[in-house]
Amino acid sequence: MNNLVFKQDRPLDIIPIGRLAVDLNANEIHRPMEETATFTKYLGGSPANIAVATSRLGLKTGFIGRVADDQFGRFIKAYLQDSKIDISSVVTDYSGAMTGLAFTEIKSPTDCSILMYRENAVDLMMDIKDVNEEYIKSAKSILISGTALSRSPSREAVFAALELARKHETIVFFDIDYRPYTWNSVGETAIYYSLAAEKCDVIIGTREEFDMLEMISNPGNKDDDLTAKKWFDHNAKVVVIKHGKAGSYAYTDDGEKWSVTYSLLLRSRRLEQEIPMQAVSSTDCLKVSLRQTL
Repeated sequence: MNNLVFKQDRPLDIIPIGRLAVDLNANEIHRPMEETATFTKYLGGSPANIAVATSRLGLKTGFIGRVADDQFGRFIKAYLQDSKIDISSVVTDYSGAMTGLAFTEIKSPTDCSILMYRENAVDLMMDIKDVNEEYIKSAKSILISGTALSRSPSREAVFAALELARKHETIVFFDIDYRPYTWNSVGETAIYYSLAAEKCDVIIGTREEFDMLEMISNPGNKDDDLTAKKWFDHNAKVVVIKHGKAGSYAYTDDGEKWSVTYSLLLRSRRLEQEIPMQAVSSTDCLKVSLRQTL
């Protein structure tokens, strides 16, 4: 399955880019948010979770992003450092932007919801000048998240990282990570997702996220084979399409199709046991396991 060539002489295995946030998860379960009295604080944001998980699996991990000049920002930096993640490119922002917060509500094992506070979110203040060419060059791979494409100046910073990764043959993972509340319109989402995906080596998303990605170029398509072929015509070497309980499928540019293997699932489940599930989702665990496998 591995059609990717990683530069083995580089000190960092992966640099996730984008969202650094805080999750406040309910300690009292089986009740609505209105009746919840206490919460526990965790690191939040898919790229941040992936960074922690890859580091705990033994991969040398860095990060590019911004944190607020407040108690939450200091908590995030300390958490990353304690997780042995290089934070030399994690910038403290002094503009007054705030740390994004997510509160969880757990009414039952099957009924959970999240209350987001993303107004003036500091992670979207990431700037082109935060992206250092030598830092990108020092990594075997980077990972971008779709949320970071939703606003400027974060959007331009991600595209700068993509250009530098292509220049220095750094493998690029794209976690589509569609969050409707961060975008102005579905059309805007489709355009910027497509422009980014064209420059990536590995694209990971749900069937619904790929539908969003292709709503202009291939509207109405539900055929995974056609989706994979479309992105192979650009730079992609691996396309992973998730179908929830129906399973996930990985396509490679040499014509192979793989279902998520039992060993990969086991690795993902072990990772969930090693890192609290409040901090890292099952989906994030799967992405990390895929990166380690490749």
